[in-house]
Amino acid sequence: MEYAEIFENNRKWIAEKSGSDKDFFKHLAEGQNPEYLFIGCSDSRVTAEEIMGATPGDVFVHRNIANLVPNNDINSASVVVYAVEHLKVKHVVVCGHYLCGGVKAAMQSRDLGIMNPWLRTIRDVYRLHKDELNAIKDEDARYDRLVELNVEEQCINVIKMAVWQKRFLTEGAPQVHGWVFDMKSGKLIDLKIDFQKILSSIREIYDLGTSTENL
Repeated sequence: MEYAEIFENNRKWIAEKSGSDKDFFKHLAEGQNPEYLFIGCSDSRVTAEEIMGATPGDVFVHRNIANLVPNNDINSASVVVYAVEHLKVKHVVVCGHYLCGGVKAAMQSRDLGIMNPWLRTIRDVYRLHKDELNAIKDEDARYDRLVELNVEEQCINVIKMAVWQKRFLTEGAPQVHGWVFDMKSGKLIDLKIDFQKILSSIREIYDLGTSTENL
């Protein structure tokens, strides 16, 4: 796409939206009330609104390399706090994707400079699930499974957060979901993660007020 095309496309978009709804931008300026927080990868091929069929105002979006929610990352933490506490979203989605470059890079025995601390989060996921992953002989299948397990662990990182637990305790929301986007087919896959089962043996470690008992 040429640089100038962007602004021409913007003009066309404005005309299209105004043509179908003359008050579209008036309503857009009034504020946001999204029901979904989408935490996805920065990969240019994975655009939240497009793959969900959403429109402006439907989804609050945070994207970073390999869709991580690290315990010490103030950026993703601030997004979750704002979405859960202030926007009152009903769902938190962590969405990974197969063929993720960040996941693959984390598995390389290379010094990747400033990216090392970030990718270490994925390497920790591998460590936690080493036996399962090493039992998968096909390398591509192993990477696909690591993508899924990384989504699972990032969902758990959301559940560990006090802001989520406090609201879930009183409202039973937001629900946490783990998805994977399959580029080869275009499908969104709900991993249907059983958090009750996963957290049953370790809930007391992370539970800040019995909020995770009825996931």
